[in-house]
Amino acid sequence: MLARKFHLSKTRGITTLATILAEQGDETAAGVSSRADTWLLLRNVESNGERNRLLFVLKSRGTAHSNQVREFVLTSHGIELIDVYVSPEGVLTGSARLAQEISDHDARLRQQQDEQRHERELRAHIARRQAQIAALHDEIASDETELERIADRQERQAADADAARRAIGTQRWADPDADDDQEQQ
Repeated sequence: MLARKFHLSKTRGITTLATILAEQGDETAAGVSSRADTWLLLRNVESNGERNRLLFVLKSRGTAHSNQVREFVLTSHGIELIDVYVSPEGVLTGSARLAQEISDHDARLRQQQDEQRHERELRAHIARRQAQIAALHDEIASDETELERIADRQERQAADADAARRAIGTQRWADPDADDDQEQQ
C-alpha cells in the first residue's frame, strides 16, 4: 500500500516526504527505498562521552550528490551542516573534531615556525660562509701583494748586485766587456 501511495504521488508531481524510524543498519526499511528519489539517513553517534548527529545522502536519483558524511547541529538559526574530520582513527565529530582541528592547527604552526627557524639558521650559515670567503679573498690578495714585493725586491737586489759589480769593476779598471762575458757564462 505504501509503495502504491508513493507511486501515485510521484505520477501526479507531488513531492512526498516520508520518515522512517528504523533500527541502526536497516537503511532499506519498509522496502520503499527503491521507490524514493532521494534517501537521507540521520544517525546519532555516541563517542567520547557525547552524542553527535550525522547526515548521510544514501542516494539522490538524477542529481549529483556528495558521498561524504556530514555532522549536523541544531542551532537557534536552524540546522547547520558541519564537515566531519576524517582521520586515520576514523570519522571525528563534535568536540573530538574540534580538538583534532586545534591539534592540526598547532602542528601546522609548529612546522611553519620550525621551517622559519631553519631558514634563518641557513641564511646565517650562508652569511658566515660568505664572510669566510671574503676573508680568504683578502688573505689571497695580501699573499699576492707579498709575492709582488718579493719579486720587486729580488729584481732590485739583482739590479743592485749588478750595479755593485760594475762599480767594483770600474774601480779596478776592469774591462767592461769581460764582465758581460762572465755574466753570460
